[in-house]
Amino acid sequence: MSNRNNISISFNDEIPLLQAVRILRDSKEIITDVLSPFPVHGLDEALSIKRSRIPVGGFIFGALGAILAFGFQAWVFTVSYPLIIGGKPFFSVPTFIPITFEVTVLFAGLSMVAALLIRSKLKPDIRFKPVDDGITDDRFVILVDTNDDETTLKRVTSLLSGIQTLEIR
Repeated sequence: MSNRNNISISFNDEIPLLQAVRILRDSKEIITDVLSPFPVHGLDEALSIKRSRIPVGGFIFGALGAILAFGFQAWVFTVSYPLIIGGKPFFSVPTFIPITFEVTVLFAGLSMVAALLIRSKLKPDIRFKPVDDGITDDRFVILVDTNDDETTLKRVTSLLSGIQTLEIR
């Protein structure tokens, strides 16, 4: 990620970070990204980030896995290869439950991992260029878009004058 079209604002603590995000959002500045060394409670609400729909996809694919597993077992034991095992009937639902449950969990888990990787645009050849060397250790950074003509370094500096920042560049 290059920062040539972004203003980088660094903080030592998460409380001034949350205050700065709220001020910048209220003044209609475009926040491109917020980087932190650990999750910050309340940052999603401050950035107006919607809740993820990945669990919905996991539920749908889990239900699909359950239907496929149960249907396949029912087809195999009644149509394709019917065997009388221990005097049980061909279509015995209690014997299908463990495999149906395991395939449900497998489909749900794999689909949620795949959805996360696709949604996050993660791939093996990704290269991370840090904006600031301290963001993985102890720094919190807000990146503000400067493509807009009225967004300048002086405007952002004046907006954040009452908040304790490390640097604005």
